[in-house]
Amino acid sequence: MPETFRIQTLNAISPLGLNRLDRERFDLGTEFTDPRAILLRSADLHSYDVPHSLYAVARAGAGTNNIPVEKLASLGIPVFNTPGANANAVKELVIAGLLLAARNLYHAADYTKDLVAEQQLSGKDLDKQVEAGKKQFAGFELPGRTLGVIGLGAIGVLVANAAQAMGMKVLGYDPAITIERAWQLSPSVEQVTSVEELFARSDFITLHVPLIEATQGLVSAERIASMPAGSVVLNFARGGVVDEEAVLAALDSGQLHAYVNDFPTEVGAVHPKVITLPHLGASTSEAEDNCAVMAVDQLSDFLLHGNIRNSVNFPEVAMARSPNTTRLGIFNENKPNMIGQITTVLAEAGLNVTEFTNKARGDYAYTLVDVEGEVADELKEQILAIDGVIRARKIEG
Repeated sequence: MPETFRIQTLNAISPLGLNRLDRERFDLGTEFTDPRAILLRSADLHSYDVPHSLYAVARAGAGTNNIPVEKLASLGIPVFNTPGANANAVKELVIAGLLLAARNLYHAADYTKDLVAEQQLSGKDLDKQVEAGKKQFAGFELPGRTLGVIGLGAIGVLVANAAQAMGMKVLGYDPAITIERAWQLSPSVEQVTSVEELFARSDFITLHVPLIEATQGLVSAERIASMPAGSVVLNFARGGVVDEEAVLAALDSGQLHAYVNDFPTEVGAVHPKVITLPHLGASTSEAEDNCAVMAVDQLSDFLLHGNIRNSVNFPEVAMARSPNTTRLGIFNENKPNMIGQITTVLAEAGLNVTEFTNKARGDYAYTLVDVEGEVADELKEQILAIDGVIRARKIEG
């Protein structure tokens, strides 16, 4: 009888996603001690004691800083995310951030509210007092201004295209842009070849990159100094990609007009030129639904068929199932002769291979193979005995 997979949910996940699971094949719960998979959003797994039963982790969102990705890779456990599922929600927030900064809307709204409340104004007095103070919030318009977009993935491309449609000149930087994203990018967006050029030419900078060693402190004092005076930095990526101390100093000196971000800090949240939001990036019902659906579908496809799509620690491997065969999924270190050793074990077991695919990513690789013939229980142990094999399972779809 095919296995029923226990999926442990560590956060509230949209029912639109959970309802896609066949309840004859999947059990959902929050207290499993031996789950086959974990489905989460923001729960921190860094101190999690990984059970041997665990096959996969899926995050209903793009960032995976809350997950020990490399540790799980070493155990043969793929981590899935949902790139692009929340892209429109973040794009809308970035566009809102551009307008908030350019027109000083955030502080103008606070001023009006505080003025009316403190002086208990009404009628003509209210109109007169508000009109008298509005000059301090005079802003500027976006058409003709230059927006620099760092990171041209799903979100960055949407932001670039939307800003260009609003009349802005848009520069983009992403040395690893995919063919798919390049096709989606408006031809009016100019792609530059260095971060330094982008900073020097941009009135606004918006960041759409993961927080990794290479992007830590990407917005630095030196790069801010190269921007035109009165520029704006928008950060809806991760807090650590910006050197906040450098940004606050630039705000104080007038080099920067505003800093708009989604990552409150004790100092930044109270600075008069900072517009800080409570991590609203993907906080729309549509984005939560989209992320849940995408995460559940990827997790289900892996558990039932062994296919890997949108994993952050293993290569993309997907293969149509051959009829009347048994499928094996094998995680291994990326080193020479792994394929030869695996196929030798299968041949010695008298199994005919009908389909086979192997792909590598960094230090690890993943193999899917469909075989004809009876797969004995001891075959798994023979495969695991190969030096470099991390994990193997028989996949009963």
